[in-house]
Amino acid sequence: MAEVATSARSSATPDQLLVVVDPVARRTDGESVRIAKDVLGAGAAHTKVCLPQDPEEFARALRRRGSRRPVVIGDDRALLRAVALLHRQRELAGCALSVVPVGPVLGLARSLGLPTGAVAAARAVLDGAVRRLDLLVDDSDGVVLGEVGIPPATVREPVDADAADAGYAGDAGGWAHAAGRPWLRTCQSLVRTLAPVRPARITAGPGTAGPARLRVEVDGATLVDLDQPVDAVSVLPGSGGLAEVQVRPVSVGAEAQPLTATGRTVTVSGAHYRYRADAVVSGPVRTRTWVAREGAWGLTLPG
Repeated sequence: MAEVATSARSSATPDQLLVVVDPVARRTDGESVRIAKDVLGAGAAHTKVCLPQDPEEFARALRRRGSRRPVVIGDDRALLRAVALLHRQRELAGCALSVVPVGPVLGLARSLGLPTGAVAAARAVLDGAVRRLDLLVDDSDGVVLGEVGIPPATVREPVDADAADAGYAGDAGGWAHAAGRPWLRTCQSLVRTLAPVRPARITAGPGTAGPARLRVEVDGATLVDLDQPVDAVSVLPGSGGLAEVQVRPVSVGAEAQPLTATGRTVTVSGAHYRYRADAVVSGPVRTRTWVAREGAWGLTLPG
């Protein structure tokens, strides 16, 4: 893992920063990465830049951050990876994250209120304030920052060949083995120049899956049962340590009104189903429980 220590040209901010640059961000938008590093290096007292090549190096950089404030330059998947790592290490409560969104998947970053321009995002890291946010933790110890959707919503995501080479195998968890094989990346680059542009990837959603029969329980009370088919279920962190739940029943004739509830614990069970948590599609599972946790993580947002 490459590490570069730089001193700031001004000391307007006393922070010492650990800047972890996701490989997908480096390959898909190297110019934005360079701009962000320049702004951060100029505004912080000391900046250490890490360039991890695989998940182990990414995790090791966060573990060895010491008193430095971690800054992730990357897209939603890099943000989710960082939060998941800190959660598993039980360090979320005492560590606030800063993020400069760069990369092909930025919907979650936008929904959280992060600027998506390199300069504005880097300035927010230096001048913003930490806000404690709620999240969901499921019974497999996974974390959700934005929303759970059942079944997974139909989403058109750009398939970026450079992003795939640099690291992701289509989800938030995995780097492709090509990251450690320069000769393989060279061959892949040659193939890309000869092959036509690939269309956007379609994530299967309600239109292909059809109505689902699910039991949705909120704090032990049944909101909808297996005898009532539903088009969609969404669960997201609300405020005050409560999850917000919405169920859209299948409409017959007149459009059915959504069923809503709030609670600390949400359990969805039924036939095997898939769900989308933030940028990741998981499953199939027969049952999953999400618990809302108030102020469980900190994110630096513009003041």
